[in-house]
Amino acid sequence: MLTVDLNRMRQLRESKMSLQEMATRIGYQSANGYYYLECGRSKISAATLAKVAVVLDVPIQELFTDQAEN
Repeated sequence: MLTVDLNRMRQLRESKMSLQEMATRIGYQSANGYYYLECGRSKISAATLAKVAVVLDVPIQELFTDQAEN
């Protein structure tokens, strides 16, 4: 089952920009809103994930991981 790899998303973002810059670039008013996505506190929509991939300049597939079902 494919799931969003939040750790990978955070690592990619940290290598390129601050939390505040990412939040601003994808349309959030504060860094907290984006932080909640990155830490899994809020669910990330497909549209937001697509914006993240564009800002990070990576294929959207790079933001997923294949988790084996139990």
